[in-house]
Amino acid sequence: MKSPTKFMLKFSVHTGSLLKTNDVMHWIYISFIALVMDWNAKTLCHFKNAAYLDIGEDMNVPDDFTQSELQTGKWWRHLLAGGIAGAVSRTCTAPLDRLKVFLQVNPTRENMGGCLAKMINEGGISGLWRGNGINVIKIAPESALKFAAYEQVKRLIKGDKRANHPLEIHERFVAGAMAGAMAQTVIYPLEVLKTRLALRKTGQYSGILDAARKIYLREGLKCFYKGYIPNILGIVPYAGIDLAVYETLKKKYISKYQAHNEQPGMLLLLACGSASCTLGQVCSYPLALVRTRLQAQEKAAHGAESTMRGAFREIVQREGLRGLYRGITPNFIKVIPAVSISYVVYEYASRSLGVNMT
Repeated sequence: MKSPTKFMLKFSVHTGSLLKTNDVMHWIYISFIALVMDWNAKTLCHFKNAAYLDIGEDMNVPDDFTQSELQTGKWWRHLLAGGIAGAVSRTCTAPLDRLKVFLQVNPTRENMGGCLAKMINEGGISGLWRGNGINVIKIAPESALKFAAYEQVKRLIKGDKRANHPLEIHERFVAGAMAGAMAQTVIYPLEVLKTRLALRKTGQYSGILDAARKIYLREGLKCFYKGYIPNILGIVPYAGIDLAVYETLKKKYISKYQAHNEQPGMLLLLACGSASCTLGQVCSYPLALVRTRLQAQEKAAHGAESTMRGAFREIVQREGLRGLYRGITPNFIKVIPAVSISYVVYEYASRSLGVNMT
C-alpha cells in the first residue's frame, strides 16, 4: 500500500488542477494539505471527530475530553473553535443545504439545476442563504447543552469505581444519544424556524424574531415541535453508525501504521470521519426527510398527513421508496467541502485560542 504522504502528493497534483480556477477554494485546499502533512499516531489518538468535522448535522456523538483538558479549561476553547469552524463551514455550504430542504419538501420532477434556478429567480443569489443565520446561531447553545449532558450521563454510566476509565463504544453511543436527545429537545424550536426560514418567500418575514412571532400567532406553541419524534428517532441510527464505523476504521488505521512504524496521514483519517458521517446520514435520512416535511407544514392541508406514520405512508404511495431519499444528493455533494473547510478553520481557530490538536 502506498504511504499516506505519496498518496497525498498524488492527490494534491490531481485535485489542485481542478481547484486552480477558484482562488478561495484553492487557498482552503492548500492550507488543508499543509496541515494534514504534520500528523502522527499520537495526534491521531486525540482526534476529535465531532469538533473538527462539521457537515451541518447535529446528531453525532460528542467528543471525549481528557482529564487535563477538563481541568485546565481547554475544553471550552475546543468547543469555541469547533463552533467557529462550524459557522464558516455551514455558511459556505448553505446553498446546498437550502437546496436539500427545497427538494425534501417539494416533490417536483425537476432536477437540482432546475430547482436551483427556481430559487435564484424567486429570491436572487442572496436567497440561497435563507435559514443560514439561525443554523449558525444554534451551534453554540446546542454544543454547550450536548457537552454538559454528555458529561453528566458519562458520570452516571461510569459510577465511582470507573471514574478514571474511558467509556466503551456502546457506552459512548448511549451517552451520546441521550445527550443529543436532551440538547435537541431544548433547541428544537430553532430547527423548525430554520426550515421555515429556508422555505420562506421574499418579504414573508423580516427576520428570525419576526418569523417566530408570526408563526406562534398563526399556529401556536405546539408548531415549534412539529417533526420532533422522527428527529429524536433519527439520532439512534445516525449516532450509532457514525460512532461505530468511525471508531472501527480509526482503530484499524492506528494498528496498521503503528505495526509498520509509519507516519499516518491525516487525509485518510478525515476520509474515515466523512465516510462514517455519510453512512449515518444514509441510514437516518428517511426520518430526516419526514421531519423536514412535518416542520414545513404551516397547517395540515386537506389530505395532508400530519403524523410521522402518515407522512411515511404518503411519501411511499406517491413517490415510491426512492421518495424517502429526495434531496440526499446535495447532502453528498457538500460533505467534502464542508469537511475540508471546517477542518482548516478549526485548526487556525484553535491555534489562535492557544490550543493544539495534540
